Amino acid sequence: MKVAASKQIESILKDYHWMMNSIKVLRDSMKDAGERLTAQYGDSAGMPKAQGTTGDPVYRECVRRERRYSVIQRYEEKISVIQDRMHLITDDREIEVLHWLLEGKSYRWIAIHMGLSHTHIGRIKDSIVKKMSEYVPNVPNGTNDTKLLKHKSAC
Repeated sequence: MKVAASKQIESILKDYHWMMNSIKVLRDSMKDAGERLTAQYGDSAGMPKAQGTTGDPVYRECVRRERRYSVIQRYEEKISVIQDRMHLITDDREIEVLHWLLEGKSYRWIAIHMGLSHTHIGRIKDSIVKKMSEYVPNVPNGTNDTKLLKHKSAC
């Protein structure tokens, strides 16, 4: 079970940056949801309208936006897995590596920035993943790893 949690945390760490950016973009694009969907006035208001799922553009738009909301929610759940465990990382090097990983930087970029080898950055990342996967949140009902295990990898 710890191996599965480690792989999921590692995957979420890798995808964290683009998921955050996607959430920002999706939220911005969803701000105008429901606008320009008011009834028409004049002669066109009395004309017959398409009904059902295939011809009703307003209904299809609502369905499309609802799917996007579920994508945002899924990304937020994955991101919260990392954010809920960030307090476990206390070593200065690990904090620095975690910060740059969450910013989407490569091992090689982080290694150059910190003056270390990229393989050493990989070992530090492995240590971060190990600490985060060992964390058991206090969940009153159900298993402790439920929140983490229900996430699928974005790969």
